[in-house]
Amino acid sequence: MQLGLQFSALLASFLVILSGVEAAPTMKRGGMVTLPLKRITQARDDIHPQVLLQQHINRGLKRHARMTGRTEPSARELRDNLHKRLYIPAGGRKSVSKRFNRQGMNTPTAPVAGELLAAHSFARKGKGKGKAKGAAAAGAAGAAAAAAGAAGAAAASNSSNTGPGFSEIDAAAQQNGGLTVANTPTTGNSLGLDIEANDVGYIATVQLGTPPQDFKILMDSGSADFWVGGEQCQSEGGGGCGNHTFLGTQSSSSFVDTGNPFQVTYGSGEVAGNIITDNVNIAGLALNAHTFGVAQTESVDFSSDSVPFDGLMGLAQSTLSEQQTLTPVESLAKAGLISDAITSFKISRVADQKNDGEVTFGGLDSTKFDANSLVTFANVNKQGFWEGAMAAVTVNGQDLGLQGRTAILDTGTTLVIAPPSDAAAVHAAIPGAQSDGQGGFTIPCTTTASVALTFGGQSFAIDTRDLLFAPVDANDLTGDCVSGISSGQIGGATEWLVGDVFLKNAYFSTDVGQNQISLATLV
Repeated sequence: MQLGLQFSALLASFLVILSGVEAAPTMKRGGMVTLPLKRITQARDDIHPQVLLQQHINRGLKRHARMTGRTEPSARELRDNLHKRLYIPAGGRKSVSKRFNRQGMNTPTAPVAGELLAAHSFARKGKGKGKAKGAAAAGAAGAAAAAAGAAGAAAASNSSNTGPGFSEIDAAAQQNGGLTVANTPTTGNSLGLDIEANDVGYIATVQLGTPPQDFKILMDSGSADFWVGGEQCQSEGGGGCGNHTFLGTQSSSSFVDTGNPFQVTYGSGEVAGNIITDNVNIAGLALNAHTFGVAQTESVDFSSDSVPFDGLMGLAQSTLSEQQTLTPVESLAKAGLISDAITSFKISRVADQKNDGEVTFGGLDSTKFDANSLVTFANVNKQGFWEGAMAAVTVNGQDLGLQGRTAILDTGTTLVIAPPSDAAAVHAAIPGAQSDGQGGFTIPCTTTASVALTFGGQSFAIDTRDLLFAPVDANDLTGDCVSGISSGQIGGATEWLVGDVFLKNAYFSTDVGQNQISLATLV
């Protein structure tokens, strides 16, 4: 079974996790502080693209439900979503493999669901870790050779980095994983954002405790709690919380446990622990005795060795905080270390090889965007998420008539998730797009379609490369790709959840004091 063999090869290549490299903070000026944002280190070639897509959809659905105060989909519903996607229906299988058939390849058959679920459990949940590592080590040479062969074949068939098809740079990053380190920001009050694999996630390095230690922190505009793992942290999957950096009395003399508990549930896991105070240093700005969380238990989504960050910094408004504490940017403003509780993101894509991602506290980095394109609009969400009116959606300049929509802008979500009818309308306007029957879509990897979203009267186009979530066949970068825009039952018929597929294409800034959002065209 071609697809089964393909997946086995992907699973065998689940090997390399690289350590993060910290980006140094730069000068502070103008009442701002800027941190470098790093990419995370974790290859996703261990999971079939359709399964990975459903994981991202499930995560987005849970985040959106929590954002809008609706009941989250049950664990059973989410498992059912994943289970259904493991069986590609006849029509879907034909559409997914049509380009393979044109090249004389056999139509792949759907893998056994139990096999995929078992592999997924190993890869993401860390169960049977010792046995799995042994098997992986035994097949390392073969997997590496296969990966090199696939990369070579792809390069031979698509020699131009800017040519049609799925980007070779993205393909290599997706297969190899690793952390692409951001350049040191040239503007004060910024930290660089490093990129995980092919634009999976973005992290910055901050210092905590006395003496200060470096912690890799995921930057998330879709939540409002700041936490890191504690020295006594236990994984829900058993054992400790992986090879991460931890905070506690043994490592920090300024650590104080308040004894008050906290718990946060995300679309991709949960943590629980105590609220503490300790010293936090963000790009040289010292928040002494800052209040945040230390996790004593983490789901395997956070505790696994494969997770390259030590904690998470929520940068929505603190009205959303489960800890009922100020976010770091709000605390910086309250302490007078920055002039306003503004957080600004420039998140980069690995295919550009610019490595210029950053998060800036206290203002906007004017070197990153065209000032004439800057638009500012109201945050319409009452809970603390960043949600704005989305006036129009176009494909190749054609207005799809989707007025009156709103979009939650979330750096912690990879995909764009739209109501089913809206997602169908978008893909109906993209030549060659097809539904997979499970809420996802495939589009030609060679598409030149331009999808744009309008906010504040300004249209922002999504780079065609960002529409390509993953190739259906890793060896065929000019065949079919899974679309980065998916559908989901997200409650309202007019609400979208807009993640990094879009946000890589705009400068994104939030202002707590003014309760408003800004977007601008990147330069």
